[in-house]
Amino acid sequence: MMEFDGKVAIVTGATSGIGMAAARKLAEQGAKVAAAGRRKDVLAGVASNNIRTYTVDLLDEKGTATFVQNVLNDFGGIDVLVNAAGIIASGTIENTTLADYDLMMNINVRSLFQLTQLALPSIIERKGNIVNVSSVTGLRSFPGVLAYCVSKAAVDQLTRCAALELAPKGVRVNAVNPGVARTNLHRNSGMTEDAYAAFVERSKTTHPMGRIGEPEEIADLILFLASSKAGWITGVTYSIDGGRAQTCAR
Repeated sequence: MMEFDGKVAIVTGATSGIGMAAARKLAEQGAKVAAAGRRKDVLAGVASNNIRTYTVDLLDEKGTATFVQNVLNDFGGIDVLVNAAGIIASGTIENTTLADYDLMMNINVRSLFQLTQLALPSIIERKGNIVNVSSVTGLRSFPGVLAYCVSKAAVDQLTRCAALELAPKGVRVNAVNPGVARTNLHRNSGMTEDAYAAFVERSKTTHPMGRIGEPEEIADLILFLASSKAGWITGVTYSIDGGRAQTCAR
């Protein structure tokens, strides 16, 4: 039997990068996947026999609640929640506007918090688990992306607090903390193709292993943490970054 046979997984941010890779790998391992994203056209290319797609804006509280109820109606329960949706934007302590800060926190933290609360009754009933997609910036500080760093640090602390609170109920909560990976995160923030290419090249020097990560590599760790093989792991914020978190400015 495949690891996730008979399991139901919600994956947000499934229209690209880590979320898309996680949705596909979970489906390959037998899970019934509810893949969520904002772009209906892209989701159409993600759908398969084991993947049902849902167009949802996680900033919409009522829409998010409806989404979770639809998943429960369609699949009968939730075993795994992968919170992979997120955004990044440049900005310092001096020039980040309150609106930009609020948007970052609302998408990267508040929507994750709400979705987790909504899914928890079923996850608790089925002794499931949650994997949050954080970032190396949750563990280490980086200049020029202040709100993003703050949001991911909040995701890490939410992960740890929820893990302690839910452990007696048999529910595990973990996070993965990637370094730079080949996703659309930075492009979606407005970075041009030339600037992104230069960023990737620069990242080869900031990651000790000399390359950026691939979304499938992050997804493999997500699947491990969501699997029975990680049955005694909870509350971890797990670096997967080619050694990036071990470095310091020099």
